[in-house]
Amino acid sequence: QVQLVESGGGLVQAGGSLTLSCAASGRTNSIHTMSWFRQAPGREREFVAGTTWRTGSTDYADSVKGRFTIIRNIARSALFLQMSSLKPEDTAVYVCAARNTIALLANTNYDYWGQGTQVTVSS
Repeated sequence: QVQLVESGGGLVQAGGSLTLSCAASGRTNSIHTMSWFRQAPGREREFVAGTTWRTGSTDYADSVKGRFTIIRNIARSALFLQMSSLKPEDTAVYVCAARNTIALLANTNYDYWGQGTQVTVSS
């Protein structure tokens, strides 16, 4: 079993930057993929960015490409999402997810989910 705890959310003005953290614990050696998703009221859960844990292959949603960077720290079992040039439409609860199986990074069928951290971008 893997436990995920996010942190780093907050309020930021449009154009600003924010870095989110996800701390993984438990059987972290079983992780194949870790990703960030986000969900806003009235919207479906949306894939943001993901990475394979061992190789570091990444994928990003078109809406964040060039603005967000996903980084993993294997030694610390930590995942980060560096966000810049933030827009009001980035406002959402950002959730960290992990999966043991091989699949497309954007696939929503992850095994473990964190509780999420709120990111609010003001205009």
